[in-house]
Amino acid sequence: MATSDLMSELQKDSIQLDEDSERKVVKMLLRLLEDKNGEVQNLAVKCLGPLVGKVKEYQVETIVDALCANMRSDKEQLRDIAGIGLKTVLSELPTAATGSSLASNVCRKITGQLTSAIAQQEDVAVQLEALDILSDMLSRLGAPLGAFHASLLHCLLPQLSSPRLAVRKRAVGALGHLAAACSTDLFVELADHLLDQLPGPRAPASPTAIRTLIQWAHLDRLVPLVEEFCNLDDDELRESCLQAFEAFLRKCPKEMGPHVPNVTSLCLQYVKHDPNYNYDSDEDEEQMETEDSEFSEQESEEEYSDDDDMSWKVRRAAAKCLAALIDSRPDLLPDFHCALAPALIQRFKEREENVKADVFGAYIVLLRQTRPPKGWLEVMEEPTQTSSNLQMLRGQVPLVMKALQRQLKDRSARARQGCFSLLTELAGVLPGSLAEHMPVLVAGIVFSLADRSSSSTIRMDALAFLQGLLGTEPAEAFQPHLPTLLPPVMACVADPFYKIAAEALLVLQELVRALWPLDGPRKLDPEPYVGEMSAATLARLRATDLDQEVKERAISCMGHLVGHLGDRLGGDLEPSLSLLLDRLRTSAVRAVLAELPALVSESDMHVAQLAVDFLATVTRAQPASMAEVSGPVLAELLRLLRSPLLPAGVLAATEGFLQALVGTRPPCVDYAKLIGLLTAPVYEQATEGGPGLHKQVFHSLARCVAALAAACPQEAAGTANRLVGEARSPSSSPGVKVLAFLSLAEVGQVAGPGPQRELKAVLLEALGSPSEDVRAAASYALGRVGAGNLPDFLPFLLGQMEAEPRRQYLLLHSLREALGAAQPDSLKPYAEDIWALLFQRCEGAEEGTRGVVAECIGKLVLVNPPFLLPRFRKQLAAGRPHTRCTVITAVKYLISDQPHPIDPLLKTFIGEFMESLQDPDLNVRRATLAFFNSAVHNKPSLVRDLLDDILPFLYQETKIRRDLIREVEMGPFKHTVDDGLDVRKAAFACMYSLLESCLGQLDVCEFLNHVEDGLKDHYDIRMLTFIMLARLATLCPVPVLQRVDRLIEPLRATCTAKVKAGSVKQEFEKQDELKRSAMRAVAALLTIPEVGKSPIMADFSSQIRSNPELAALFESIQKDSVSAPSTDSMELS
Repeated sequence: MATSDLMSELQKDSIQLDEDSERKVVKMLLRLLEDKNGEVQNLAVKCLGPLVGKVKEYQVETIVDALCANMRSDKEQLRDIAGIGLKTVLSELPTAATGSSLASNVCRKITGQLTSAIAQQEDVAVQLEALDILSDMLSRLGAPLGAFHASLLHCLLPQLSSPRLAVRKRAVGALGHLAAACSTDLFVELADHLLDQLPGPRAPASPTAIRTLIQWAHLDRLVPLVEEFCNLDDDELRESCLQAFEAFLRKCPKEMGPHVPNVTSLCLQYVKHDPNYNYDSDEDEEQMETEDSEFSEQESEEEYSDDDDMSWKVRRAAAKCLAALIDSRPDLLPDFHCALAPALIQRFKEREENVKADVFGAYIVLLRQTRPPKGWLEVMEEPTQTSSNLQMLRGQVPLVMKALQRQLKDRSARARQGCFSLLTELAGVLPGSLAEHMPVLVAGIVFSLADRSSSSTIRMDALAFLQGLLGTEPAEAFQPHLPTLLPPVMACVADPFYKIAAEALLVLQELVRALWPLDGPRKLDPEPYVGEMSAATLARLRATDLDQEVKERAISCMGHLVGHLGDRLGGDLEPSLSLLLDRLRTSAVRAVLAELPALVSESDMHVAQLAVDFLATVTRAQPASMAEVSGPVLAELLRLLRSPLLPAGVLAATEGFLQALVGTRPPCVDYAKLIGLLTAPVYEQATEGGPGLHKQVFHSLARCVAALAAACPQEAAGTANRLVGEARSPSSSPGVKVLAFLSLAEVGQVAGPGPQRELKAVLLEALGSPSEDVRAAASYALGRVGAGNLPDFLPFLLGQMEAEPRRQYLLLHSLREALGAAQPDSLKPYAEDIWALLFQRCEGAEEGTRGVVAECIGKLVLVNPPFLLPRFRKQLAAGRPHTRCTVITAVKYLISDQPHPIDPLLKTFIGEFMESLQDPDLNVRRATLAFFNSAVHNKPSLVRDLLDDILPFLYQETKIRRDLIREVEMGPFKHTVDDGLDVRKAAFACMYSLLESCLGQLDVCEFLNHVEDGLKDHYDIRMLTFIMLARLATLCPVPVLQRVDRLIEPLRATCTAKVKAGSVKQEFEKQDELKRSAMRAVAALLTIPEVGKSPIMADFSSQIRSNPELAALFESIQKDSVSAPSTDSMELS
């Protein structure tokens, strides 16, 4: 009783022990461990765990010493309790990541005693206990024990030859943990020793010894031996061999490349290895289904009762190895579809549940690898590898459904769960492919929904699968089966378990939406079903003691019923509406409108967008309700419009809300009043001389003015005339003129020809304004207004470009806006003139002007792609460097993130454009990299098939070229200039984009080689490669883990670098940001499983903890990652 009370006290955080109390408690517990009463011993052991955290280090060492001594006792019970005590203490020791050295010190103290017990103890029980403890210790603290690794290795190796199987197995486990943490030299010693112990394939050797040894080795020497051992008649040995292959494939996929055919063959052979069972033919199985179920169950039990049958472990290991093979080699997907898929489908009939789950898992991996990558579904004419894989998968669907037909009605709930998981993945990869197999699917779903003998999980899985199926398959496929499908779903709606009821309501909602759509024909009469559906939903809606999730789903489901089938609800309509209205009267919902103004805030733009969208909907549906809140909302909205960081989505939502305010009858807010509110900040700035508004604010306000003019066409002409007057007035401030021009750029297109004629002279005059902002706004307006009246404006604009060479830059901007805003057909008559004029300016001296020319050329090509795009060939072949650079830059503007009719044509030329990576001119190569980055980021399908040819040239551009580095004298100082820096930065930016969209086509090991180089490059490149490294740690942890020792050194150098005394403030800021970025990469590396076993990483982690500055920085990074977890992506195009 006293021991129990002590344990309760020790578990309290508030307990504090002085030195004398610590000594007494430790002494008493150690004495209780030797008590004759087993229950007292057990309680004493349980006290050790919380006690470790309450006493000083030397007391923990006293406990450990006593436990180690007890392990060598002659009394078996005392040895056992000491072993449990040591495991308890080790499990409670703080890890090295916390900064405590207690664990390392304690482990160093007991390591010698453990090795002594293993090597010298004749009692096998002591050896086994010591091996277990050593294994636990190495798994948690392998790296800090580096000084003992050699002695541990020499202690463990002899145990591999022990006559006891249990000793050998535990020794193998301990060696596994040791190998993950030891140095390269020790690992080589271990591998060489084990390989020397492996006999040749024909040498006499016990399979047991081979099983013990094959789990280690150097790959190239070992794989052929393991292949030979697979042919020995020993199932446990075969299992070990296949597990070794699985580990090799996951850890060393590149190095395993030459061995993949042989490994695949062995896996296909042993995935069906079942010598003790004869699988019946389909006809025999059908006959067996009609037999008495009791007899079948008895026979099933007898099948699984053979404890000596180890073949199922071989089949499971083969299935797991196939999954690893598919997962690690996505480049071989076509071969896998041809060779592996049929074999896996055939094995769906597997009799052993565990094996069947792994077979399903392997096929699911194949499906996930086949899923089209992001950005693949674009307008492409010729077939791609992805489409070919999908076509092969489509051909497998009938085989899959035939193999799963019986599995969907299997007595085993786990088997049916596997079926639903597999079918869910299949439906996601090939939407619509299961429609013709709906009878089989419905029968399987109904069977599981009606199965109340199993846990509720299988019914939830069936409902989730059905809900997903309603989203991927056409509604017509479900219509014939609704009488069969609806009753079990209704039963689930009424189920007492809230999770099933919530899932069933979601399914019912999807059924209503899919079968009786609002925007399509209704081919199914709802009359036979609507009463049952509304009654079940109403029953849930009326209940007051429901889980919150069920309440929400019931409201949503009833909303769909009323919205889609309100005219068929009959007597249920009024109570349904009453209940929904009652829910709307709750205090939480009633206060929504009053809360909305506060949500329209810059602090959370996403919430602000949702709030403004909701306000627009309320304004259109219930304008009277906006009377009280329109004023506060407008005040917040106008404050939001002054933000320079206003996202496009929020601006679009704001435009919609303003249009809704003036679009109601009568309008909620007067048009003139709204215009005055929008423009007031600009006039206040002009009169009060306050701080200037950001350029983006003028654009946002102008968009809103244009949105109001578009919503009130009768006001557009008057608004345009007022804006023209303000733009012309000498008394108008530059800010007023900028807003006027930007507003006219939009309003002028809908204001009619009157204001346009007057506007031309005003805009041309403004191009000579002393204010740069006014000139830019006038240039923008000239192009946008001209797009609405090309016959009048475009010849005038082209003439001005010839007559006014000093205004080339501004007029080119005008032309760019006109080309972007006008309809392509209206531009065709002017295409040749514009083409000639633009190419005359490709050789301009200013890079900024050439950039605008390139954008204009890109927009012009979109007017007539088949005619104009092929002309680029001639310009690339014969043009000067500036012209080639401009052409390549122009191609970049042909790529958008949305499907476009030019995509198929562009894909046929893209290989020729990418040849510019070999151009002798540095600027042309940089432009080509920028174009390639845009393609990878926005439309990766354009370049995926070319990556094998492109990547060598891309990687070449990441290298530092000494011939491009020069020294420039600046007075008494010499400054180093690297002309190749911009090209390298562009190349690394491309590499980052490839990570996001083409990871499956990359050789990650080769990719990492160049990332390593970037970690030692210029500041800008290091910043980028730190981000890439953090992303790689998430996407490809295994290859990163393989070379973590090489990655740590440049990170350490950055984190510990010091800025020279006397440096300017910017240098200190740059170094701080560099350290922060490097530390983010370190934090990402530390999330990789098993990375703590690297001695170099463990040493660096210790260095970070011991340095107050680095420790504080690391803690700050971790806090940031918790508060903002999704910071991996980065815009680089």
